[in-house]
Order: sequence, then C-alpha cells, then structure tokens
Amino acid sequence: MEFFSFRLSLFTHFILLNLTLAHLSNHENFLSCLSRGINDFTVEPRVIHTSEDPSFFSILNSSIQNPRFSVLEAPKPISIITPVQATDVQSTIKCARLHDIHVRTRSGGHDYEGFSYIARTGPFVVIDMRNLRSITLDVDNRTGWVQTGATIGELYYEIGKLSKSLAFPAGLYPTVGVGGQFGGGGYGTLMRRYGLSADNVIDAHIVDSSGRFLDRQGMGEDLFWAIRGGGGSSFCVVLAWKIRLVDVPTVVTVFDVTKTSEKEAVRTINNWQYIADKVPDNLFIRAMLQRSNDTAVYASFPGLYLGPVSDLLTLIEEKFPELGLKIGDCREMSWIESVLWFIKGESMNTLTERKRTSRSFKGKDDFIQKPIPKTAIRELWKRAYAPEARLAKIILTPFGGRMSEIAENEIPFPHRGGNLYEIQYLAYWKEEEDKNKNDTEIYMRWVESLYDFMTPYVSKSPRGAYVNFRDVDLGMYNVGMNMKTKYEEGKIWGVKYFKNNFDRLVAVKTSVDPMDFFCDEQSIPVLKSVDVM
Repeated sequence: MEFFSFRLSLFTHFILLNLTLAHLSNHENFLSCLSRGINDFTVEPRVIHTSEDPSFFSILNSSIQNPRFSVLEAPKPISIITPVQATDVQSTIKCARLHDIHVRTRSGGHDYEGFSYIARTGPFVVIDMRNLRSITLDVDNRTGWVQTGATIGELYYEIGKLSKSLAFPAGLYPTVGVGGQFGGGGYGTLMRRYGLSADNVIDAHIVDSSGRFLDRQGMGEDLFWAIRGGGGSSFCVVLAWKIRLVDVPTVVTVFDVTKTSEKEAVRTINNWQYIADKVPDNLFIRAMLQRSNDTAVYASFPGLYLGPVSDLLTLIEEKFPELGLKIGDCREMSWIESVLWFIKGESMNTLTERKRTSRSFKGKDDFIQKPIPKTAIRELWKRAYAPEARLAKIILTPFGGRMSEIAENEIPFPHRGGNLYEIQYLAYWKEEEDKNKNDTEIYMRWVESLYDFMTPYVSKSPRGAYVNFRDVDLGMYNVGMNMKTKYEEGKIWGVKYFKNNFDRLVAVKTSVDPMDFFCDEQSIPVLKSVDVM
C-alpha cells in the first residue's frame, strides 16, 4: 500500500512538473511571438512587462482598486501588456490565442471582484489599457471618442474645459475606467434624465478574438448591442467608445440634507421611496445610511437638480416636503462643478488624478420594485451600528424617468421600468486588515447577512443584480468535476445580471467567440448548439 502511494505521489508530481514546464514554454513562446508582432525595439519595453522587470509590481498594483486582491496569495499575471496603439492589442490577442494564454483586460481596475487583473485558472496576462486614454470631443456635433484606458474623471475634465452646457451620464468616482463602466452600463446623477452611459454610446472600436480591428459597421449590430451593458470583456477588447454628449443647463443646483435621529431618518427614507422614481427626470435624489463616527448613524439625501435653486425649492415643497430642504442646504453651480461637489474635489485637476484606494471592500446589490416597510428600514439603521459597519454604506439610487422609458432589451442592461430604486450594501475596511483573512471575514459576513435579510423585499424570479457590481457569491464556473454544462452554470448568475437578455448574449458570444477565448469566472458562456448568427 505504501509502495502504491509512493508511486502515485511520484506520478502526480510528474504531471504537475510537466504542466509547469508547458506553461513556462507557452509563456516564452507568447513573449517571442509578441516581440515579433510589435517589431519595434524602442516601443517593446513600454509594452511588455514580465515579473522580472523592476516596474512589474508597481504597474500591477497601481490600478488595483480593491486592495484585498493585492495580497500575496492572490493570482498574479505572468506578464502585463501596456499597449500604445491598436496593433499592440491585436498582436497580444493573436499570440495569446496561439499559445493558450488567458487574457484579462483592465481599464481602471475597479472590478468589484478583481476579474480585470486576476484569473483563477491557467497562466494569464493582463492587457492594461492605461496608455490608450485619448479623448477627442466634437462640441458642435455633441459627440466624442474616448479610449478605453481613460477614466470617467478625465472625460469629465475634457468636457468641462470645452463647455458649460454639455455633459455625459456616467458615475461619480473619477478613477473608474470608462472601459468597464460603459461595458456594464454605467450610471450616475444624470441617469434619470439621459439613462446609462451605455445608452449613449453610438459606435466603438474593438479587437475581436481573431485579432481583427472592427468598428460598429464591421462588428455588426448584434455584437455592438452586446458590448453596451453585457460586459465587453466577454466578447472582445474594446479600444474606444464613441459617445453622445448631452445638454445640461448652465446653472444646476446641488443639495444635501442629513437626518441624525432614527425616527426622522426612517420616516424620510420611507417617504423617499414613494417619490424618488416619480419626480421630474431633471431631479436626482439619492438616500444613504452610514456612520459619522464610532457611535452615530445618519441618513443623508444628496441630490442634483438641473435648474436654479428657486425652481428646486418649489418642486421639493410640492413633491417631497418631508425632506425639509432649505435654501442653505443648496448651492447653484455649473454641471462640471457639481461633479466636483459630489466627490468633495477642490479643483478640476482632481478629476485627472489617478489615485489608488487604501480601503478594501465587498459589495452586493438589489433592485426594489415596491416600497419596503418601515420595520425593514429600521433594521437597516440598526445594522449600521454593528462594529464591522464602521466604514460601511447603504446606498439607495433612484430609477424612473428615462430609465423607465428605455425597453429592457434595448441593450443588455435589463433593469428598467418597474424598479423604484437600486440598493447597494458596501462594507469597507483598511488595507492592512487583509493580512489576516479572519479579520476581514466579519465584514464579508455583515454584507452577506444584510443581503439575506433583504430577501423578502427585493426583486424576484430572478433576484436582479447589476453586472458592474459583480458578486462571486452568485456563482462562478466550476473548473473541477461538474455535471452541469457551462451554459447551465452561467445562467445561474447570468439571468440575475441580464434577465431575458442572457440567451441573446449567449447567442452573440457563440457567434463571435466560438472558442470562448474571452472568458473569466462569470463571463457569458458559449452554447455549442446555438446556430451561428
């Protein structure tokens, strides 16, 4: 028996050694192939970074915006590719496919589960788009081209430099990359007026799984539909997006009201539920619960009104008098100044700063289709007092307006009419706490318990989720022994993210990437039986 175990152990080590040697050989062949593809010794050092390069880990860590994925045991790429032109991406895709190397594409590094820079299966490279970040705006035609490596803040900065009456509907956080945000949907303070970022994308440049450079006409309408809200990384590498700029008045009003007593906060949030999606679409009011210090919880109601303060006060008095908004809570400014106000930025240059966060986090989200009872709101307030919720946030984002007018199948993002608001549960902790997994488990459990508590009050069949708030707890592909097909696995979380759009995404994926080259732990699966479109 001992002799058999010894031989089995030797055999296992032999297999693992051969796999390791094969992976090393694949990597070397990949690098050789890529060097030939770039064919410029002056450019190559700027594009190819292996773990032996002094700059490798600084490049890798610079855009990890959830530090819990920068710990030593987190999977690391064998190389980082920082393309400086489209042909660099084309060469990377062709060589990676030829030599069986997985690819991850990173824009800003804000993926909630780190999928843009980690992979749990096989050797992988990260295509970091930081050098492809140009922004060209055409104010006269109200359009612009934005490369995937640009951040939301850089886009806002360029718009603000050129116009006080143009804007773009995207998120609040300036370091978020446009690649991931536009690819999954993208929403912010203008969503009730103009919809998602992806609703305002009118063309794109991509590199497909064969390494071809394509625009909207070349890729076809099915693939163009899929990459706007379906998670572009499942289908291709998006190089640039053509966007439609939107009109805003030269004077807008921002405001914030806080409620520090439980009774008043619960009453105001309850009333907010009944009006936030129904007020005119030029008004956006978010509700939030968080801690002000170790012992106090408060509710806040920050908002944006596309117009002067006098009109806002009249509207709030009519629609939401319980808010108690006063002129001292409000400030008139330009739209670009409102972007800075929401992030507490001091100058326009704040928008272009690429900072790495020092806080790790775990998030989950739900969609609310009918008001939750006051008892549930009181429980949310109570749970914000937990020691592990010291840095936590519960964020309620209103829908309605333009979001309810756009059909569920217009783009893959399906959460439209019938949703009052989206609620997000976020736990934050200091980066140094990641050194001990037991220290961080309490934060994970706080989010999980809150998510479980909310089960009776949220959307059902399916329980919806937003793909840009990716959550591995919904499921991941099982690379071991599994009786389910990849389609059957992927549908578990796919219908939560995309509802009835999931099967169309699968059909597009099967048509444009039949070998499943662009894949990750939750990517759109290939269904072999789907006819080529």
